[in-house]
Amino acid sequence: MSAPSEPGASAPPNPAAIPAAPTFTDPSRAAQFAAWLAAVAPRFALQPASVRSASADASFRRYFRVDAADGASFIIMDAPPAQENCAPFVQVARLLHEAGLTAPEVLAWDEAQGFMLLSDLGPTTMMACLSAERPAAAAPYFAAATDVLVQWQGASRAGVLPPYDEALLRRELALFPDWYLARHGGLTLNAAQAEVLARTDALLVRQALAVPRVYVHRDFMPRNLMVLPGTQAPPRLGVLDFQDAVEGPITYDIASLLRDAFLSWEEDFVLDVTVRYWEKARKAGLMDFEDWHADFGAFWRAVEWMGLQRHLKVAGIFARLTLRDGKPQYLADAPRFIGYIRATAARYREFTPLLRLIDEVEGLQAASGWAFGRV
Repeated sequence: MSAPSEPGASAPPNPAAIPAAPTFTDPSRAAQFAAWLAAVAPRFALQPASVRSASADASFRRYFRVDAADGASFIIMDAPPAQENCAPFVQVARLLHEAGLTAPEVLAWDEAQGFMLLSDLGPTTMMACLSAERPAAAAPYFAAATDVLVQWQGASRAGVLPPYDEALLRRELALFPDWYLARHGGLTLNAAQAEVLARTDALLVRQALAVPRVYVHRDFMPRNLMVLPGTQAPPRLGVLDFQDAVEGPITYDIASLLRDAFLSWEEDFVLDVTVRYWEKARKAGLMDFEDWHADFGAFWRAVEWMGLQRHLKVAGIFARLTLRDGKPQYLADAPRFIGYIRATAARYREFTPLLRLIDEVEGLQAASGWAFGRV
């Protein structure tokens, strides 16, 4: 749901860069949208003629921005009910607000038709403020992000969100052989290769199920964190794209934050941010597990293993988005995740067979050294 950033907003607008009005391939859907907007507009003084595209994501959801007569703006979610269930979005938005965090407020919701009017957190994503070449400038944003994460995790209550259980973990891991290797790569696994993946999956699932369980965003990354208007130093962040939240491993979201789909960081920066998160989480009582409270290394290992599960899943998802959903821009970022997989697998002897398999599939040489970042 992240809205595109608008750097240089004070400059004269470039007509070619102005977001286009939304289009619908289904005329009946277009008519439903127009009728819904006409009905909700008077309550919020919306100006229907101002509706324009804000962003889209990897799902079937789309987002539009619309202005009000007083100059305020709102976000409209278009989520076709046949493909998207908005109830989790509404539930998790409420949980975020209860935790004292900033998330879009649901102002109007037509559940039957899948249209929703939301408060607007502004146009600037955290991602738009970052540069891998300027980690010092990025540090305040990651400090703010880890503050948000600890606050979110500290509000966790058991049994509120769906469990990130073994079945879900294994369904996600299956995306890699099914979509990335078989359908994208055209590879039919032999018995030895299948056994390597089976052993890898078993290790990753066992680790993920063993660690403390908290609220997990599942896509906690800079594109889904918004720099709230009027905040600069330190920035205040709002949270988007939280509808897939579950109750699961405490290691997941910190791994997601620093091993991004679109931007990679050098290992010293990743370690620094993770250590600072760990210190905050310790103070919040979230590291009271085995020796994590005293041993950052043990926690770091668990984060890396959790990240490996996510990397395998995302590579599969990116292949599926390309081959099934016609979104090839995602697969273009798959090499970044292959790099993450290789870097982690090279670090732990348990995953040496996985590294050999990946190198064989990708036609690469085994990694040497300990580089983490732009591999």
